[in-house]
Amino acid sequence: MTTLNIRIDEKIKAKANKTFEDMGLDMSSAIKLFLTQSIKEKGLPFTPTNNDAVIRARWDKEVAHALKNGKRYGSGAELHKDLLS
Repeated sequence: MTTLNIRIDEKIKAKANKTFEDMGLDMSSAIKLFLTQSIKEKGLPFTPTNNDAVIRARWDKEVAHALKNGKRYGSGAELHKDLLS
C-alpha cells in the first residue's frame, strides 16, 4: 500500500467531498475507483469536454438508446416485481 499526496484548491476538495458523500463514498474510495476504472479503460473513464453541443449530442444519443431499448413500467410495483425476478 502507498500514499498519494496531491495539491488541490480547497473549494474543489470541499465540493468533491460533498459529491462523493452524497454517493456514499469517501475521497479515498472515489480516487481508488477513478484510478481502477482508468486502468480498465486504458485511459480516462470519461471524455472531458466543456462543449455544450458535444454534451447535448451525447445526452441525446443516450436518451434515444434508452427509449429504444429500455423497459417501461406502469407502476413501482411492476418495477419491483421485475427486479426481484
